[in-house]
Amino acid sequence: MGGGGLTDQSQCLPLHTRALLHHTSANRVFAVVYLCAILALLYHHFLALLHTTTVVSLLFLLADAVLAFMWTTAQAFRMCPTQRQVFIEHLQHVAKESDYPALDVFICTADPYKEPPISVVNTALSVMAYDYPTEKLSVYVSDDGGSQLTLFAFMEAARFATHWLPYCRKNKIVERSPEAYFESNPSSWFPEADQIKLMYENMRVRVETAVKSGIISHDYINSKQELEAFSRWTDGFTSQNHPAVIQVLLECGKDEDVMGHTMPNLVYVSRGKSINLPHNFKAGALNALLRVSATMTNAPVILTLDGDMYSNDPQTPLRALCYLLDPSMDPKLAYVQFPQIFYGINKNDIYGGEARHVYQIHPTGMDGLKGPIHLGTGGFFRRKVFFGGPSETFELKQDHLGSKSIKSREILASAHHVADCNFESQSQSQWGTKMGFRYGSLVEDMYTSYMLQCEGWKSIFCHPKRPAFLGNSPTNFHDFLNQTRRYSIGLLEVAFCKYSPITYGTLTINLLSGLCFAYYSFWPIWSIPITIYAFLPQLALLNYVSIFPKMSDPWFFVYTFCFLGAYGQDHLELILSGGTTQRWWNLQRVWMTRGLSSFSIGSVEYILKSIGISTFGFNVTSKAVEEEQSKRYKKGMFEFGVASPLFLPLTTAAIINLVSFLWGIAQIFRQGRIEDLLLQILLVGFAMVNCWPIYEAMVLRADEGKMPVKITLISIVLAWALYLASSIAF
Repeated sequence: MGGGGLTDQSQCLPLHTRALLHHTSANRVFAVVYLCAILALLYHHFLALLHTTTVVSLLFLLADAVLAFMWTTAQAFRMCPTQRQVFIEHLQHVAKESDYPALDVFICTADPYKEPPISVVNTALSVMAYDYPTEKLSVYVSDDGGSQLTLFAFMEAARFATHWLPYCRKNKIVERSPEAYFESNPSSWFPEADQIKLMYENMRVRVETAVKSGIISHDYINSKQELEAFSRWTDGFTSQNHPAVIQVLLECGKDEDVMGHTMPNLVYVSRGKSINLPHNFKAGALNALLRVSATMTNAPVILTLDGDMYSNDPQTPLRALCYLLDPSMDPKLAYVQFPQIFYGINKNDIYGGEARHVYQIHPTGMDGLKGPIHLGTGGFFRRKVFFGGPSETFELKQDHLGSKSIKSREILASAHHVADCNFESQSQSQWGTKMGFRYGSLVEDMYTSYMLQCEGWKSIFCHPKRPAFLGNSPTNFHDFLNQTRRYSIGLLEVAFCKYSPITYGTLTINLLSGLCFAYYSFWPIWSIPITIYAFLPQLALLNYVSIFPKMSDPWFFVYTFCFLGAYGQDHLELILSGGTTQRWWNLQRVWMTRGLSSFSIGSVEYILKSIGISTFGFNVTSKAVEEEQSKRYKKGMFEFGVASPLFLPLTTAAIINLVSFLWGIAQIFRQGRIEDLLLQILLVGFAMVNCWPIYEAMVLRADEGKMPVKITLISIVLAWALYLASSIAF
């Protein structure tokens, strides 16, 4: 697949290439073989039910049926995995720099205490320094927490940017996040680096001091305009109830760097909120940015970024343009998605925070179909996709912009109007349904990209060798589980909406793409088989009941093949994508802990909310890390520390698995029958090995990250209660 051009030469020089991965045929063959094993296993279950029907046998049928369903949906990722390569050097034959489309960058943040402003500042500075025409670049920062601390941080950033941007371009440095650059090897620095670093450190200290104290010192305010901006934070101003605040911090054509070159636009936006109106979380914030940017710059290309996801490659926009400007590309291309890659993860990634399947392997699989989902950050969108399907697109009319300053009264008045909390309700528009990012799910990224594909749009996955963006992953186990719990609720909202991927998606997009979206949206139901297999075989073993086939039974080998086949394929995929065996082991352990904890509790919360018993909101994942906690994480120690309900299922399962394993071994030595109980013993032993970090936190550790005694005691009581109940069932 190649790109076209403006000259005869450009027609011979592809902007990008595409090829299927080599192991695609092997995936398809294995899928057929494994499907036969699954059908045989389900047949075995039905035969058992015909012989005798019990609650236990029904539960195991349910568990294996869910596993079969999830395995089936996951095969869609493996049918057409695609690898792409772009050729930036050929872009010059297709378009001159002056013909590049304008680019609006949206950066989202919501809480200065959970998302340190200095981190968001680094993200903004890294994209402001892109190798892209400055007059075509605008950065919009959405502060959904409405914090003057964030505004102050970006006032400081605007001043520092006048020194940082020319330093980056003059010396052609690649690391354009100041934090990342100054943590690199000093031998690669240039003569003026020490002076720039001192300026950065002074800025960082001022910002962090303000955040720590919660007060912005008058010594830090440099002009009447800045003082006036902060005057909007009155006594009645809260994060959930305030008018729109829009502050133009840098204006292209008016503000210059220290070398006399123009600066890109930098605009702070805090949309209006009211406690009496729904604000639709991140999707609402992004839609406010869509409207505000349309009144100011209205760039045809939009990049969405999380506050902690800084640019790691200054040529990333050019990689996106290799697709967006390719005249031979399908006009239905909606966005180019880059993977989420994380820094700061410890050596063996104990929490599975890298999420290699979600952010790298699965998008590669979807790229051979209609394209990957939007991953919440790192997506270059055509603005027009947010205003209708490919055959009926329309945009906000901005003919009045002309050459007016984005600081003019008219432009600012229009921007404040569209950022007001009443705009969507008063205009009776289709924002959140047919326009903009879609409402109705906490996972607005996945839901929006799903609905775009249902409308006929496509996407592309661009995965360069050098990561385009680098971000933070939670280093606190409770934060990680809580984040997954929130995702679970949002995914189930998509799974059971009227546009459910398993029904509407498979018919509207295509079968394989619909199954991919179904895999994501039904992700939380992994909790069903994981919970059943975490407790039932163990409780049966405590009651000395055999529930799996004997070693001499042919069905023993079917069970063994299903387990080893699924795990083996998963392991191989991770290794082929550049992972390690140790990281795979930790990932599968975390997959089980999420199933027991986050997925289960998230599913219960979704059900309660659906019947009107409880409601839930959006909780920002903390990116602030304590020093001692960070040290423990780097050593590979799980961080518990708080008495959270999220830990109860884990500790209860850990206790039951340990006791049942010891009891089973003791009974085998006393009475024999190892052939009858081998599969159960192996399963329980496997679970027990995976529970080691929990045992360690419950008994062996004395630091702040240990398991709270309260959780351990409650879990012992719950485990005893489950055992008493099982004695009746078995």
